[in-house]
Amino acid sequence: MLKLIVSGFNGRMGQVVYRLAKEHPALLPVAGFTQHPVDDAAIPLFSNPDDYKEDADVVIDFSNHDFLSPLLSYCLSRRLPLVLATTGYTETQQAQITAAAEKIPIFQSANMSVGINALIALVQKAAAALGKTWDIEIVEKHHNKKLDAPSGTALMLANAAASALPFAAEYVYERQSVRRPRDKKEIGISAVRGGTIVGDHDVIFAGQNEVIELTHRAQSREVFASGALEAAQFLHQQPAGLYSMQDLLS
Repeated sequence: MLKLIVSGFNGRMGQVVYRLAKEHPALLPVAGFTQHPVDDAAIPLFSNPDDYKEDADVVIDFSNHDFLSPLLSYCLSRRLPLVLATTGYTETQQAQITAAAEKIPIFQSANMSVGINALIALVQKAAAALGKTWDIEIVEKHHNKKLDAPSGTALMLANAAASALPFAAEYVYERQSVRRPRDKKEIGISAVRGGTIVGDHDVIFAGQNEVIELTHRAQSREVFASGALEAAQFLHQQPAGLYSMQDLLS
């Protein structure tokens, strides 16, 4: 069995990952990393990763981008594969991830859902067929506790569309500050925060007198946790490198 560390254990996603991992025949949760450990947890919890001295095979992280440095340091020192499902990384942090992936296997995805990654492929194909003359807008909706906006998934979708366009796209996050018509090279990205929405993403292709919408609705956090567990099993068999959901699906 693969010995699993859950980083971000006390968070919503950390709890789902732990629950599903307990029921998984090939995975054994052995420890958790969290900012506020409690003594009566089902597994040992640590605020400092270096305080965990026992064996482990892989780490899944659903914590916060601020936790990246100690997490990378721990995994590098132990040569542990790392699944990064956290979003909101800065350019500097992303460079740290890329550098670390030269020494250990790292699986990084802003969204661990298989359905979302299928949507990304569809968006790329639609943008290649329509994007030259159709306007592209992305609307993402999440619960009112989510910290970053737009979501990492919305940016993944925007990047997929932009990669298929015959011009360099400009991402526009708000329109109230500038009064001007929409430029044809724009990809609009809007964020909605409210209630307990798990995660909704709509990609709108607006043409002359017709509209196509590609939509994904996450009905439970289990879709992300299940994907992360699949990624952990996949990653444990890989050499050093930076992997994505496309590598897993292929």
